[in-house]
Amino acid sequence: MLTNAGADAPADHPGWRMPAETEPHERTWMAWPSGGYTLGDSWGEAETARRAWAAVANAIVEFEPVSMIVPPTATAEATRLLSSSVELYFRPLDDAWYRDIGPTFVLGPGGRLGAVDWLFNGWGAQSWARWELDAGAADVAIAAAGATAIRSALTNEGGGIHTDGQGTFLVTETVQLDPGRNPGWVKADVEAELARAVGAKKVIWLPRGLTRDSQTYGTRGHVDLLATFAAPGRLLVHDQTDPEHPDHLVSAQLRDVLAGQTDAAGRALELVDLPAPATLRDAEGWVDYSYINHYVLNGAVLFGSFADPSDEPAAEILGAAYPGREVLSVDARPLFARGGGVHCITQQQPRSAEGVRR
Repeated sequence: MLTNAGADAPADHPGWRMPAETEPHERTWMAWPSGGYTLGDSWGEAETARRAWAAVANAIVEFEPVSMIVPPTATAEATRLLSSSVELYFRPLDDAWYRDIGPTFVLGPGGRLGAVDWLFNGWGAQSWARWELDAGAADVAIAAAGATAIRSALTNEGGGIHTDGQGTFLVTETVQLDPGRNPGWVKADVEAELARAVGAKKVIWLPRGLTRDSQTYGTRGHVDLLATFAAPGRLLVHDQTDPEHPDHLVSAQLRDVLAGQTDAAGRALELVDLPAPATLRDAEGWVDYSYINHYVLNGAVLFGSFADPSDEPAAEILGAAYPGREVLSVDARPLFARGGGVHCITQQQPRSAEGVRR
């Protein structure tokens, strides 16, 4: 089943490790929204989307470099709204969720930089998705970073995995075992490929994602709405406290699965609740608003706010979870209305030996 893996890097290359998001970054990669449902049907909707992406990039670039992939047809809008400090690369794209269509960067022995190029098929070949251009979107960052390409036979997205940087990974059964992504794969196949490509030593399987994310236009269960490692041994966990919301049961199931779990080093996991926003619905139905979908960068943590009473308590919890980092927020409602959040549109390139030399 794994015969197509590792086309550019030897399949038995020792020591690839996906660093934790909290480790030092060389830069952040993003992609500019330029078409389809992301921009909507009017100039106003399109401008809202562009400003949402720009707000994230312009906040991050104050702390670390940002490289933005921009379709050539969107050059004027990108240069109008982005800080001049944001580096631009030009390439046609279908979509703008670079966490999912871009590579997952890893480090090898001696700090060598690698980049895993997962197969991508529109979140499980969903009828509304287009991915002909996005299937090659990872190559831009791989080439620019000078990384060793690690080709994978696993259909996967960056939003579908989280790691503590020490070999513990969180995934969901509804993503990696999705028959629309990986027909015929079983858990052992996925775990073997994660071990080869990103250094997984223990994989913790969560049963499903949030309710709206499991419906039309969702990812079918990305983990970056559910839980994330604030530090080795410590997990921030999405907690929907309102019993009216269907995710109240999802949160309970999530906690049941994680309770008593240990990480790759044998440590019992400490679970820290990160309560969901008080807002339960929008015009489309139950929301999947989640403060878990934040991005940790050099010296700061950037989270999505929702003009919600829970925004301030969430900022306090995040500040305690990531001591020494400035806590920043951007309005994430335009992002979630389009199917994702701050974490979904960003992808970290870790600092490597090559990067330090440059």
